[in-house]
Amino acid sequence: MADEADALAAMAEILAPHCHVTRLSGGALIADWKRTRFLGMTPADVRALTGGDAEERAEVVTDLVRAGCATGRSRAPTEAGVRLWLHGTHLLIRTLGFGRVLRLLPVVAPDYARTDRPPAEQVGRLKRAVQSQSRRSCSVNGDCKSEAVTAFVLLRRRGWEAVLHVGVREHPFALHTWVSSAGLCIPDADPGGHAFTPVLSIGRGGP
Repeated sequence: MADEADALAAMAEILAPHCHVTRLSGGALIADWKRTRFLGMTPADVRALTGGDAEERAEVVTDLVRAGCATGRSRAPTEAGVRLWLHGTHLLIRTLGFGRVLRLLPVVAPDYARTDRPPAEQVGRLKRAVQSQSRRSCSVNGDCKSEAVTAFVLLRRRGWEAVLHVGVREHPFALHTWVSSAGLCIPDADPGGHAFTPVLSIGRGGP
């Protein structure tokens, strides 16, 4: 039973965000919500992910890739990748306006049927990368909107929970944007110790 649970956990790691695996008495069932279809796996296929040799595991993974169920979850973004997303997002906000960019988020960062809670260390690593690249850029220069949208897109495209908040402070009046995920905020939700009240939140889950 433990081996089967380990196999399902391993399968969930390689599945695309739009797929969900459920254990059955006769193996496992993969629900592909993007294509509205269901794929069955035999107990032997499930066990091969943890108890089989490298060739057996590769065969199962290859079948999942060919079926389009293991291609959506990208690897963690590199520093260069974060920089490109950050600069592109900043340019898009300056060109189209922040409101229009928010309306584009469902396209570039879709709300997948399966959204996992990311490891805190992964979110922390992304936060450091985003803020480091932001400080190094003369154009971005710590812009909270660019940092938050970049983090939101990168997290959601990996099938991870993320909520984008737009907050307001009355005295003195100011606006701030941040993303909450795994208990962390990108950038900080209260820069300089000033609290902001969320007036708009995009995404599932909570802060």
